[in-house]
Amino acid sequence: MVYKIINTIFAKNDVGLAAAEAHGIAAGMLCVDEQADSSRWLDELFRDAKPVVEEQKNLLIRLFEETRRLLDSQGFEFELFLPEEDTPLKEQVEALKLWCQGFLFGIITNPSVSETEWPDDVREIVKDITEFTKLDTQVSGEEDENAFVEITEYLRSVVVLFRDDIKDIKDGYVH
Repeated sequence: MVYKIINTIFAKNDVGLAAAEAHGIAAGMLCVDEQADSSRWLDELFRDAKPVVEEQKNLLIRLFEETRRLLDSQGFEFELFLPEEDTPLKEQVEALKLWCQGFLFGIITNPSVSETEWPDDVREIVKDITEFTKLDTQVSGEEDENAFVEITEYLRSVVVLFRDDIKDIKDGYVH
């Protein structure tokens, strides 16, 4: 799914969110509740926006369900939904910050496990993601590009770890 297409849907419907932030919300919701419903996600996204047409709604539902599938996969397939690599680095970093904000919002929209029950590693993940919302977008050069790739890879892995830890708590496994 092309990032620009999803981003355009949000812009045309005055959602006030970027595609990355919306995906972060979806990922967060699915991490705390693997049964989360795409309609609840859409309701959250379009609460104060123009109604979305059926074709657009179907694309967004596909994005949500693909996110669920990737989080559930055993092959570490989960990807953050960010602008394509040929997008200027500054825009990619801004999208990453928004993705992190969305994820943090998504995990609090319907928490299935109280924060007081979170193990230390989950708290660290949330702390790290919170710090990534403060990234400097004045970036350029190979060093910044490498740092961006490292942060993205780190997020891919910790999101799956976060999800697994929350699932373990819900299933009664104590850390």
